[in-house]
Amino acid sequence: MDDSKTFILKIYRGNPGRQYWEEFEFPNEPYANVISALMDVQRNPVNRQGIKVEPVVWEQGCLEEVCGSCSMLINGKPRQACTAIISGIIKQTNSNIITLAPFTKFPLVRDLIVDRSLMFDNLKKVHAWIDVDGVYNRGPGPKISQAKQEVMYSLSTCMTCGCCVEACPQTNQHSKYVGPQIMAQVRLFNDNPTGKMQRRKRLRPLMEEGGIGDCGNAQNCGPACPKHIPLHDAIAAIGRDVTLQSLKDLFSLPDRD
Repeated sequence: MDDSKTFILKIYRGNPGRQYWEEFEFPNEPYANVISALMDVQRNPVNRQGIKVEPVVWEQGCLEEVCGSCSMLINGKPRQACTAIISGIIKQTNSNIITLAPFTKFPLVRDLIVDRSLMFDNLKKVHAWIDVDGVYNRGPGPKISQAKQEVMYSLSTCMTCGCCVEACPQTNQHSKYVGPQIMAQVRLFNDNPTGKMQRRKRLRPLMEEGGIGDCGNAQNCGPACPKHIPLHDAIAAIGRDVTLQSLKDLFSLPDRD
């Protein structure tokens, strides 16, 4: 089936409370990706029954797997649509039917668009930024080892795309778990020589409901990350840091670098 001349986009679309499957068929052109197929639908929104329908709506930005906005379920797996090559999917699945659906862990807006505001709210909750105390030139900062630089760079590539959250069984409408992406960002900013001065602001929210204690260690998040961020390592490191911080708070011990 991987040499099929056409492919079918089977899209789970609609508004909250009224979703349905709709199919569109297109020629299987070389190097086409899911985004280009959706653009074809937008230009000519005629389904397989020959009925002209409303164009499908979705999010996109950079088209090079940097912004994280085109997240969706492609054949049931969370990934970025811009790097989902049609011919590759057909060859991998041995089927010319490609299903697209919105993420299930976020409120649906319409068709393939969901509201990922919760992820950004959780970043605010854990103080996921570095405070600047002035613009004065204070000379070079502390040296960071090559090993730590490599870890920090990997953590910094997070796009807040939501793939890890979608794959995590602990994140659902009945849970307050902040998600694996938050753990990685807390580790990133706590490893920064300036950012570590606010590490308590980041670790203490993770001691509360929805924090590190709600992680079930399913380890689905790592394989789902399109940037291959070491999420499992970040969760383990934050678990250790939260334990140490809780002991310091319990015995009123000062922080030491």
